Amino acid sequence: MSRIPLLLRILIAIALGIALGFVMPEVGVRVFNTFNSVFAQLLNFLIPLIIVGLVTSAIADVGRGAGKMLAITAGTAYLATVLSGLFSYGCSVSLFPSLIETGTSQLLSSEGDKFPAFFTIEIPAVMSVMSALVSSFLLGLGIAAFGAKVLKQGFDEFKDIVTLAISKVIIPLLPFYIFGLFLDMTASGSVGAVLMAFLQVIIVIFILTAILLIIQYSIAGIVTRRNPIKLLTTMLPAYFTALGTSSSAATIPITLQQTIKNGVSEGVAGFVVPLCATIHLSGSTLKIVACALAIMLIEGIAFDFPLMLGFILMLGVTMVAAPGVPGGAIMAALGILDSILGFTSEQQAMMITLYIAMDSFGTACNVTGDGAIALILNKYFTKEKA
Repeated sequence: MSRIPLLLRILIAIALGIALGFVMPEVGVRVFNTFNSVFAQLLNFLIPLIIVGLVTSAIADVGRGAGKMLAITAGTAYLATVLSGLFSYGCSVSLFPSLIETGTSQLLSSEGDKFPAFFTIEIPAVMSVMSALVSSFLLGLGIAAFGAKVLKQGFDEFKDIVTLAISKVIIPLLPFYIFGLFLDMTASGSVGAVLMAFLQVIIVIFILTAILLIIQYSIAGIVTRRNPIKLLTTMLPAYFTALGTSSSAATIPITLQQTIKNGVSEGVAGFVVPLCATIHLSGSTLKIVACALAIMLIEGIAFDFPLMLGFILMLGVTMVAAPGVPGGAIMAALGILDSILGFTSEQQAMMITLYIAMDSFGTACNVTGDGAIALILNKYFTKEKA
């Protein structure tokens, strides 16, 4: 299996999951759901450690410029997120009125898991993703400021342990995890029903995420003077991994691996990729804005550009608080959907349903876009050092 390219393994896992989902007996689906449950717990445990191991060491390596690097990365991620929201608004306003018939709202309910795992093993994370990020910034800046060589060596060794866990545990098991996800979705039939209900909106949003990635890598290609198609193709393993896991944080190992293959230095990649996995959510923002506009049209809710601009600007800030788990972005956005757009609980339920139906599209756009940001920032910091 190790000789088969990761991208091909992921595609095979998705295809087999869909094909076998129609014929697999219930006990088989539950077996794979049990594996996925345990693997998900392991991932949740490892993700904060991965962030601490990679980001702390990266900040310490950058040295006194780490504070500036953090500010530039955060600012770039926020700008990219807001611009994607504005892009989504412009396209949705142009397309949705001719596609969506008002007064056709239909609240879909979820029946829950039809094939529960036989057992679950709770593996609580030692800290949350945000706690891991804050700890990494504090420790990395402290090591850089005080020149703590012993502590620096300790975190370098911890980084090696984390890297070993990524290469020997997470990456080999990911295709099996993705297979189980698609197997369960196909066997339960819940995803198909939801996708059919909002088919036109989903198609539009999928096309928009693809266009957004082309725009992002065209900009990265102009900045780095490299072929944007080749850069984007290199990131496809990260795209398809996120398509299966629906989690930016869970895809960090693959995103990091492919970003380095695109020529980004390990120091910049190790800092930008884990950070952007939490604060850069262009795909999720695009999706939330488009879904919100679709529901507002369906429900006949009035809106204008100033209202949506305020929503997008606040959404860019709120996305930073979104946990690195599937569906985290929409859960974090519920507050401003209520406070700014005035969504009722029923409309929020429609929003969640529509968002979750294509959760992986936005996540895949998020993590792939992280690679474009890393390319741009790598060019900037390379020039600065020169």
